Amino acid sequence: MKNFFVLAIGGISTVAFSQADKFAQLYDEFATPNNYRNAAGAPGHEYYQQQANYVIQVTLDDDKQQIKGEETITYINNSPDPLAYLWLQLDQNIQKQDSDNNLTETGTIESLSSPWAITGRLKSMEFDGGYKDLEVLDVAGLKLPFTVVGTMMRIDLPKPILKGGSFSFKVKWWFNINNRMELGGRSGYEYFPEEDNYLYTMAQFFPRMCVYNDVEGWQNKQFLGSGEFTLPFGNYDVQITVPDDHIVAATGELFNSTKVLSKEQQERWKKALTSDEPVFIVTPEEAIAK
Repeated sequence: MKNFFVLAIGGISTVAFSQADKFAQLYDEFATPNNYRNAAGAPGHEYYQQQANYVIQVTLDDDKQQIKGEETITYINNSPDPLAYLWLQLDQNIQKQDSDNNLTETGTIESLSSPWAITGRLKSMEFDGGYKDLEVLDVAGLKLPFTVVGTMMRIDLPKPILKGGSFSFKVKWWFNINNRMELGGRSGYEYFPEEDNYLYTMAQFFPRMCVYNDVEGWQNKQFLGSGEFTLPFGNYDVQITVPDDHIVAATGELFNSTKVLSKEQQERWKKALTSDEPVFIVTPEEAIAK
């Protein structure tokens, strides 16, 4: 089996609501109409959305099962409010032993009735998860004050970002990748002992901006594992470094195909761009041979 590495970069989530009263009026559910959204929930004449642009470099350490990364985020304030601080999501911190998810998790005899469940619970008490050695710097390399609160991080700015203004800063981090087969989770690795090989599927692997809107300001509620996110729109420039025997599958547009694909694979890749049928860019036979 060829090593595999999959990353999920960003997107828009869906949210499900539980309504006890089936006859409740909609105005109890929607925010009060204002200049930013009307009574139907549609954008008003002063509606805005914030923007966050990312330049990300991540490296996979296949020997230690770790991700190391750094990013430059440019946050653009399209709201009318001056922002003296920023909130970021640190989704990987849900893997920390003292995370709110672990401290509030409940269980029953039935939920621990299988060997897999018991092993997973014990392994989770040993796993050293979460972001390590976080650094937050301005573009000049000077440290910015920040506070980590569970799965969220607040960065205090040297001066507020006014409407139409922007601020760029850098974040550095690394974390241990969890074993999905033992600990579960939305992402992690799977180990194949007969081949001494790892397959990685990575989501929520980089610190990312929280949403700021007119209804509740910063959406900085703790991540407890079962929630979904909305994210500010933006542009992503992502560089992924992995060992040369890995195949990377990721969302986005590939810019360096000539450096990572053979000539024959490049032709398949070009065909895939216009084909109505699935196209193998790397065939199973090539993967096995590797």
